[in-house]
Amino acid sequence: MKRRNFLKKGALATGVASTFTVGSALAADDKKKKKRKNKKAEFKLKYAPHFGMFKNSAGDDPIDQLKFMAERGFTALEDNGMMKRDVAMQTKIGETMAQLGMTMGVFVVDKGGNMANTLAAGKQENVDIFLDGCRRAVDVAKRVNAKWMTVVPGGFERHLPLDIQHANVIEALRRGAEILEPHGLVMVLEPLSDSPDLYLRTSAQTYMICKSVASPSCKILYDIYHMQKNEGHIIHNIDLTWDEIDYFQIGDNPGRKEPTTGEINYRNVFKHIHDRGFKGIMGMEHGNSEEGLEGEEMVIEAYIESDDF
Repeated sequence: MKRRNFLKKGALATGVASTFTVGSALAADDKKKKKRKNKKAEFKLKYAPHFGMFKNSAGDDPIDQLKFMAERGFTALEDNGMMKRDVAMQTKIGETMAQLGMTMGVFVVDKGGNMANTLAAGKQENVDIFLDGCRRAVDVAKRVNAKWMTVVPGGFERHLPLDIQHANVIEALRRGAEILEPHGLVMVLEPLSDSPDLYLRTSAQTYMICKSVASPSCKILYDIYHMQKNEGHIIHNIDLTWDEIDYFQIGDNPGRKEPTTGEINYRNVFKHIHDRGFKGIMGMEHGNSEEGLEGEEMVIEAYIESDDF
């Protein structure tokens, strides 16, 4: 009986000590986070926020948001809707980024996203829309010092055999590459998980298309969120398609929020990409898991933690 009481006391003492240790660790972690707040992070990779991600911290003005991003250590930006902005704003964004030493990431080629235009159909009208978007994208890229632009070939054309659809997409992309290549620009093809009706779904399929187009102006945008949903085996599939990947995008799954909010071990994924020598951009194409100033600080902290390898 005495021994049992002694064990209970010992267990209690151990539990108290464990609680104290955990509590101390949490307090130390909170202290560390507070110390980091408002300081410039030194990231190993080029993470690229988008406009609106830090609007509570920086206000609604895109230029002020850019300055906030730079102050917190981000060295790149992506803006899917850049082609819809007026020329004056595009020019101002480009000039500000140059002053801040930031790199421009992707913007979406007009009519080149999701189901907006179906290249698999092989119809001249669809090809003409795509090529017009590529021509206009060249001018936008010059204003904002961009190199990459996102292209999604659209939906399946169900009445055509799949190999015919492949041929139609490859031929259209070759013509787009002819427009972009003289300017050193790159369209990055993005396989998506938004709908099973989308033609481009996997990294292997995208790899095959890029190899067939055979141009430095047609590469893979590997969106980790979408590929986790569609195929998994993230690191393995990155390695399989590595020589055609020119751009990454980020989002945890489920939820499409910042790293650490879902199932993807982003610290391991980032380390693998870094160790392979990737020097390009990691687009932060996701929402914030929490609203307001606190939510924005959580996003920054998530990247600091995930980049700590």
